[in-house]
Amino acid sequence: MSGSALATVLAVAAGLAGSIQVALMSRLGERIGVLEALAFSTVLTAAGAFAVLVLARRSVAGFERALHQPWWMLLGGVMGLLIVFTVTYSGPRIGVAATVGILIAGQLVMGAAIDRWGLFRSEPIPLHWPRLLGIALLAVGAALSLRK
Repeated sequence: MSGSALATVLAVAAGLAGSIQVALMSRLGERIGVLEALAFSTVLTAAGAFAVLVLARRSVAGFERALHQPWWMLLGGVMGLLIVFTVTYSGPRIGVAATVGILIAGQLVMGAAIDRWGLFRSEPIPLHWPRLLGIALLAVGAALSLRK
């Protein structure tokens, strides 16, 4: 399987997992509290990632290398924390579909801005009207999903 094909399969799997995550975290947050569910999920994720790192690399040297990167590159973990907190809080209040729709719409808008202006040292990619129309339609769909 080529790198692009694997990336596509992983992106689809992550999309499916993301919706399941909203439903599961919503229920866990309702039962034990939003902050408690966030903390538990974060610890479980850290332990799992650590185990994968040790098994795959047989080293944790990457941690030391991470500390020598620009500070803004290290904020990805904070973004993940915000996402998990938000889906845990929002899912029971506005529904899984609305939470996922709004989350994806926000991701597309920010992704388009990152592509357009080459933010975070990425390669700039022009925005043409079909991409803008797709983002606008998804935003409208996300807004409509708020109606019960």
